[in-house]
Parts: sequence; structure tokens; C-alpha cells
Amino acid sequence: MLYNALAIIPARGGSKRIPRKNIRTFIDKPIVAYSIQAAQLSGLFDDIMVSTEDHEIADIAQAYGATVPFMRSSASSNDMAGIPDVIEEVLLAYKKQGKEFTYVCCLLPTAPFITNTILRTGYDLLVQTGAAGVIPVTRFSYPIQRSLKIENGLLTMFWPENYTKRSQDLEPAYHDCGQFYWMHVQSFFEQKNLFASCAVPLEIPESRVQDIDVEEDWKVAEMKYKMLYGDCVT
Repeated sequence: MLYNALAIIPARGGSKRIPRKNIRTFIDKPIVAYSIQAAQLSGLFDDIMVSTEDHEIADIAQAYGATVPFMRSSASSNDMAGIPDVIEEVLLAYKKQGKEFTYVCCLLPTAPFITNTILRTGYDLLVQTGAAGVIPVTRFSYPIQRSLKIENGLLTMFWPENYTKRSQDLEPAYHDCGQFYWMHVQSFFEQKNLFASCAVPLEIPESRVQDIDVEEDWKVAEMKYKMLYGDCVT
């Protein structure tokens, strides 16, 4: 049977830099719950599933209303496995159950700034443009063309030719927000790449973006969240 959209939240238990990161309390609930609840509120998905090999994560995900129809394999749970590996495994497992989807959205489990509104905006953009995928991006706050590096203890420019150029004259650069990826399933199987050709950008303000890899990132994310919402749960 063909369904419209599947949400996949990849949340393995082996986080190294922030132990148990995917279920650590952010403000007042496990951080993975923000992605689950945003997906629920969007009303877009036929199923919202969490892909994990960890039974505690599975229990928490189900407590917040997500499904865990099967546990993640060891092959897609190691440090070398990428998100496309997880998405492929999930889609093929559903296919064996007789379920296929036109669209898939991979929501990262440590992205508390995801909202149902931005998910719907991404979905509408995907459908209206017929693109292979939609990737949320945000602008670098400083021109990367004037970035610096430290070499043998000395400070040098990556691109010295830009030394005299004004910031406003340099082309804006963007980076992945690390929040979610909308994809057309057929295009995903053809390319198996989050940054597929014919993917379109969805620009998000820097105030609503925070990569969370180390403890300092976590603190900054909580400060940003409180500035936006106070201590309230959304």
C-alpha cells in the first residue's frame, strides 16, 4: 500500500561527546520529544517512527507517541553509518511490510527548534517545486571568504585575495541547519544522498538554529530556546 509521508527520527544510543544526548532533558523533557511533537502537530505524517537500537530510547519515544516498529540493525548503529544508511534500512523494512511512501522526512533527534510550521513549509516547498529534496539552511554570520586558519602557530587567511574586499561585496554562504531533510522517496533511492542534486533550500534565521555536538552547544541552545519561548514547552 502506498502512503504519503513517513517521518524518521534516527536516535541511536551511542553518543560519545554528550552521553545519552538523544534522551537528555532539554529545558523540561527529553530532547527527542521536540522532534516527535513537531511532527505530530504538523499533521503531515502517516507514521512517525524512531529508528534506534537502544531500548530506553525506544521506550521514551513511544511514551511521546512515536512508533518503534523494529529495532535498528547493528550495521546502521555503528559510528561509521550515516543517516542515508538509516533511511534506506527503514524504508526497505517498511516495504517488506507492504508499506511504501511517496515522501520521507528525516528529523534529527537533537533539534528542539523544529516546529510544525517549518515542517509544513518544507513539505509545501517539496511538493510545489517537484524537487528531489528540501534542506533547511542558514546564512553564515560572517563571510567565509575572509575566514582564518592557524598554521605552525601563525594566523593566516584561507583566501588572502579577499583581504581588501568589503564584507557586503562577498557572496553570502549558507550551511545545513542540522534539523530535518525532506525527500522524495524515489529520488532518495536514486541518489541515496541528503544533499541530492535538484534539492532546494529553505532558509531559517540563525536565531532558530543551533548545532548540538558538545556541552557548550547544549548551553547555547537552551539559552536561545528560552529567549524565543521562555521556559514554556511548545
